[in-house]
Amino acid sequence: MADAILDAWEGSATPIHVLTEAQAAAALEADGFAAALARTAEFKGKAGQLLLVPDAEGGLARVLFGAGESWTALRALPAKLPAGVYRIAKKPDAITADQAALAFALGSYRFDRYKAAGGESPRLLAEGCDVAEVRQVAHACALARDMINTPANDMGPRQIETIAREIAEQYAARITVIEGEGLLEANYPAIHAVGRAADPARTPRFIELSWGEAGKPLVCIVGKGVVFDTGGLDIKPSAGMRQMKKDMGGAAHALALGRMVMAAGLPVRLSVLLPVVENAISGDAMRPGDVLASRKGLSIEVGNTDAEGRLILADALTRACELEPALTIDLATLTGAARIALGPQLPPFFTDDEALAAQIDSAAEAESDPVWRMPLWKPYADALDSDVAEIKNDPDGWAQAGSVTAALFLQKFAPAGPWVHLDIFAWNPRGRPGFPAGGEAQAIRGLYRMIRERFA
Repeated sequence: MADAILDAWEGSATPIHVLTEAQAAAALEADGFAAALARTAEFKGKAGQLLLVPDAEGGLARVLFGAGESWTALRALPAKLPAGVYRIAKKPDAITADQAALAFALGSYRFDRYKAAGGESPRLLAEGCDVAEVRQVAHACALARDMINTPANDMGPRQIETIAREIAEQYAARITVIEGEGLLEANYPAIHAVGRAADPARTPRFIELSWGEAGKPLVCIVGKGVVFDTGGLDIKPSAGMRQMKKDMGGAAHALALGRMVMAAGLPVRLSVLLPVVENAISGDAMRPGDVLASRKGLSIEVGNTDAEGRLILADALTRACELEPALTIDLATLTGAARIALGPQLPPFFTDDEALAAQIDSAAEAESDPVWRMPLWKPYADALDSDVAEIKNDPDGWAQAGSVTAALFLQKFAPAGPWVHLDIFAWNPRGRPGFPAGGEAQAIRGLYRMIRERFA
């Protein structure tokens, strides 16, 4: 979708007039021909409405598009336009050139890997904006969405490792990968326990990508990488398992966010930590009631094998502790409870750091990349107490707030400094203009802005 943005074009580009309702009314009042077309098409400049105005020869002279109150409405534009090259000729002052170009790029995304090649798509000649920055952000978001949309037979642990290696090579980052039985030797026992039941070709692994100059503040980004989640021996019903190819969405988001940081050359050091497993079923699968070791030394009782994401994140967050970061971010498709609380479009985030929470809120609002703060409610912490181990992975039912107790579990392993956990969905369950059904990049544009501003 980054290819939808052009920085130069030798031919003519069809002008697009992005208008509020008031601006549309004024424009139509001054143009009788367009006004007649608008009456026929019931175009009034409402958000998402489009009017194609032909020239005298029957070609396309210009496009009128209703923007509504948010620049994200422009994400709907590419799907409505015929193929061709366009430029934004007019727009409301509240919408910047960068926002218009980014919305067009994000709205141009299609996942067509398994379909015959389609026709040409519309492209935008971006004027007056930072084309390189828009392309980098759009490319990172497309990377996350492509990884999430790709089925598990083509997006296993090895494929995620390959993508991480390609990113490391592109940005001169260092990468280490520990897999299989090596996880036990390197003291990542919880990651090994969750992933050991998978086919030998899909062995669990821990990927660590490091970038940046010594002396700069360290940002750790941790992403849950469960390439497919059967639920383990506590097997999911078929409806619950259908979209579990997306359970590596946290790892996809972590790589995408890390790529943004590296592409921008932000003044930080970066560690991207990815525990990558398949939660499969075999004779060697972990069982309900098993007690697992963890990198931190805490014993964990497995109450439910379908609460596996927090187990692999426990080892990864402990590794983050050892690196002494200035900021830790973890991203995970962790709980259905988060969806019950806030639905698919609004991912919750959890942190005890008030300044960090304010920065995340501000950046998310500026980028129209919504998130919502949820509490790390300490009175629920004892729902994680175990009779036989130091902690258990499934809370007692009385606590009910599953996304909160999952965050409290992770906090036991997180670094002591600024830390935020995001329980993302990474998926559009239904298509809507500019947001096709399937994989979605959530929160990372706002997080990228927050990192940029925090360490400027």
